[in-house]
Amino acid sequence: VQLQASGGGSVQVGGSLRLSCAVSGNRFSLTNMGWYRQTPGEQRELVATISIDKNTNYANAVKGRFTVSRDNAKSMVYLQMNSLKPEDTAIYYCYANHIDVSGYSDDYWGQGTQVTVSS
Repeated sequence: VQLQASGGGSVQVGGSLRLSCAVSGNRFSLTNMGWYRQTPGEQRELVATISIDKNTNYANAVKGRFTVSRDNAKSMVYLQMNSLKPEDTAIYYCYANHIDVSGYSDDYWGQGTQVTVSS
């Protein structure tokens, strides 16, 4: 399974960016999809996830500013980021998993895309 993220870049405070991630090679449906981010010296942290039935989960730091969505037919996941702040600067990683009937989760990660917010 391969995840290819795109859409990162540099933006000023208050600006917007939209990240996209295309998933290929999966033989099973993707239970959850979403985004994590990481800054140097810090652990990777959850940004937002969305389940196959479109239930969403957001980190408190991005609630009301970011929106995660997915297109199951296209195996795509998106992250619309508005009102960006300098603290949103990070490498953003696309994520997907498949949870089987026993509860076992196969996790998949993309290569990461840099988001830089400057004042």
